[in-house]
Amino acid sequence: GFRIGNIDSTIVAQAPRLQPFLPAMRRNLAGACSVSEDLVSVKATTEEKLGFTGSGEGISAFGVCLIL
Repeated sequence: GFRIGNIDSTIVAQAPRLQPFLPAMRRNLAGACSVSEDLVSVKATTEEKLGFTGSGEGISAFGVCLIL
């Protein structure tokens, strides 16, 4: 069978500031995937006012999962 090696996710948004919510997001993602929080990374960043995320028109997210 397969198992999750790790999960890495990044949220791109100019606003709101997501830093206070990252630990809860990490816990929820780990719980939803039935893995330890040690295997999950959730980060937030901005595009320095560039593009649709930087102008506040939207939010984007990227995720990668290593399956072993």
